[in-house]
Amino acid sequence: MNSVSSDTLVSLASGLSGLFLRVTKQYLPHLARLCLISTFLEDGIRMWFQWNEQKDYIEATWGCGYFLATCFVLLNLTGQLGGCVLILSRNFVQYACFGLFGVIALQTVAYSILWDIKFLMRNLALGGGLLLLLAESRSEGKSMFAGVPSMGESSPKQYMQLGGRVLLVLMFMTLLHFDPSFFSILQNMVGTALIILVAIGFKTKLAALTLVIWLLAINVYFNAFWTVPAYKPMHDFLKYDFFQTTSVIGGLLLVVALGPGGVSMDEKKKEW
Repeated sequence: MNSVSSDTLVSLASGLSGLFLRVTKQYLPHLARLCLISTFLEDGIRMWFQWNEQKDYIEATWGCGYFLATCFVLLNLTGQLGGCVLILSRNFVQYACFGLFGVIALQTVAYSILWDIKFLMRNLALGGGLLLLLAESRSEGKSMFAGVPSMGESSPKQYMQLGGRVLLVLMFMTLLHFDPSFFSILQNMVGTALIILVAIGFKTKLAALTLVIWLLAINVYFNAFWTVPAYKPMHDFLKYDFFQTTSVIGGLLLVVALGPGGVSMDEKKKEW
């Protein structure tokens, strides 16, 4: 009876997700890209409005002097805003992605994120979203790397999608709560199961869509920066966290829109 009920629920959920995909097919990839670049867009704008604060922080933290601190802020501002414009206009998307990868790496070192496991995992999740965007931008049958063939499952695109999926789910590792309450245990069990499904590519679209809904609810509830006055430091912290989480949602929406790729159990099932 339990097996029948669970199969019925899975079939119903799959049907609803299929209906959602059919209705949103034309718009979902655009929404996914907009969500994905949102944290870079917000951070680039913040660099403009907090130019002196950011410059002074880098200068004081690294003792690098006025010129290098100014170059750091300018590079972040132009790199992020320029990359966002290119991605949204779908021009030179691959170069834009590499530029944003560079921004992530630069900020990871400059803000000492490398030693903060929570923020490091979230930055890696952002990198996973960019990997998926990079895979999406590649034309079928073409290799992004000279001399590397693009054939079937050995295509670099397939492994970008695999790497993107695995990195994306790192975001959810930072949301697990290790306490004995029933709600936390249930949330951890369900979340871990969904994370594994997305990572291995099994029932991928359904699992990714469920994670999108879950993460969206958590983001709106816990990172409601609009409820905190702008002059308080917590406002900027919650705002940064909100848009970073939104970017991971964008990566998951790309998984929903494009599927898991060739290196996944869903793809292998088609061969059985």
